Amino acid sequence: INVTPIKRYQFIAGKLIPFWIIAMFELAFGLAIGKLLFDIPINGSLILLFSFAGVFLVLALGGGLLLSSSSSSQQQVMFLSFFFIIICILMSGIFTPVESMPNWAKTINYINPLYYFMKVNRMVLIKGANLADIRESFISISVLAVIVITFAILRYRKTT
Repeated sequence: INVTPIKRYQFIAGKLIPFWIIAMFELAFGLAIGKLLFDIPINGSLILLFSFAGVFLVLALGGGLLLSSSSSSQQQVMFLSFFFIIICILMSGIFTPVESMPNWAKTINYINPLYYFMKVNRMVLIKGANLADIRESFISISVLAVIVITFAILRYRKTT
């Protein structure tokens, strides 16, 4: 694939789009199972949730592509991704409320994509939030996605 006459952004898009589609199907399947088996409430718009998830997935998959284009081995990517995933999960508000974190942790959380995803999931599914309610999170995640994808495209180098 590296020797084909395609542009860098086309290569990154080709690696990102199939996994984006798979992840969207997994989200739909998970929501269906949650609703059918566990009666999880879905009070908000699923279109809004899937739109936000789509942008979040571009950011998450772009981060993976950025890590893989910046590393020299698969082991290095695995260690780096494990490090970032653990920190993002612990700071996202899944286990402890973000409100009880110290101010420095709240500040760092502004670059944590999983924080925004968990926040929007709760707001849309449980509270029935609309676009006006999640606008700030949507803008933040979109800006982060553009930055990460741009760096992934710029960092990628074709090798022969």
